[in-house]
Amino acid sequence: MIIKNIEDKIRLATIIAIGSLIASVTIVAITSFYAYRLVGASQRNIYILDNNVPILAKQTDMQMNRPAEYRAHVDLFHSLFFSLTPDDKYMEYQMKKAMYLIDESGMQQYNDLKEKGFFNSILSSSSVLTLQTDSIALDIPKHYFRYYGRLKIDRRSSTVIRSLITEGYLKDIPRSDNNPHGVLITNWKTLENKDLEDVEKNTF
Repeated sequence: MIIKNIEDKIRLATIIAIGSLIASVTIVAITSFYAYRLVGASQRNIYILDNNVPILAKQTDMQMNRPAEYRAHVDLFHSLFFSLTPDDKYMEYQMKKAMYLIDESGMQQYNDLKEKGFFNSILSSSSVLTLQTDSIALDIPKHYFRYYGRLKIDRRSSTVIRSLITEGYLKDIPRSDNNPHGVLITNWKTLENKDLEDVEKNTF
């Protein structure tokens, strides 16, 4: 087809130029998108040296594992705070580690228990406290947790099983050696701490 009109030639040239520009921009956008995804995927691949042999490992998104880390953090804190032996140095060591994982509400409960003679009673009765976690309920949007566990108090004369339920909130903080999960428990409260069983031991 031969176009003799100069205006039609200009219109055709304009349409071709605009079409070429749109096609070029589309190709560049698609190429950039896939290049970005490819670079992002390659950055998630890391290599670990095992006896000078590189092993490919995948880096995962931190938020994917956050619920598991929250539960591990809550479980660790409760274990440090409640699993105790009749050794004042050991209890002091446990409390020191536990306080890195919680705000001032943890120290407040520690001081309350200390005033009530809880730790002295462990020493005087040679009690061994062992905490078993039943479950940890999380509300991720609210950063809220509720802990359910059973506390076994093994004394010379008896064994007591207590139901322990606590609640609190979780705050993300930078990770450190003392707080490897990068979580801080806040506004921690004990909702229930009651005896379920009290079994007397045969002392003769």
